[in-house]
Amino acid sequence: MEYLEQYIKGVWVIKPNRFGDARGYFSEVFKKEEFQAHVGPVEFVQDNESFSSHGVLRGLHFQRGEFSQAKLVRVSRGAVLDVAVDLRGGSPTYGRHVAVELTAHEGTQLFIPRGFAHGFVVLSDEAQFQYKVDNVYAPHSEATLRFDDPELHIDWCIPQDQMLLSPKDKCGMSLKDVKPFKMS
Repeated sequence: MEYLEQYIKGVWVIKPNRFGDARGYFSEVFKKEEFQAHVGPVEFVQDNESFSSHGVLRGLHFQRGEFSQAKLVRVSRGAVLDVAVDLRGGSPTYGRHVAVELTAHEGTQLFIPRGFAHGFVVLSDEAQFQYKVDNVYAPHSEATLRFDDPELHIDWCIPQDQMLLSPKDKCGMSLKDVKPFKMS
């Protein structure tokens, strides 16, 4: 696998090798020892999956405090624009984001460390999105950063009138109202 750290420290694009022939392909998508040699120690405790149609935007979600989550995300069907926003207090890239198109065709993954808000929008007709997390879901610690906050300058690649959002994603808080994560 190829590991490419992004301009925001701790965020990694991971490109698995694919070995193909007339039947299709084989690919290792996670190898703990190799992952930790590049990214560092992360103990994933849960795998999640969502299925969404074109224009669905999920995010920008994060969990606070001891329930913060690191995520390793990928798309197994379709294509999404995946976005991670740095909310780490004292970070030189606080409030900035990484946006990466993830497709099933390429198999590219994105690792997002703790201290980030995360979201994605579906660019294809439908998408199956899979992710590993290093902490369990804790509804009482969850928060949503507003996807269209003008301070974030995120180009979601589709017009807002084509987006489908949940009620909580429509009314997320602005960046100026988010308390930065305390990082050790």
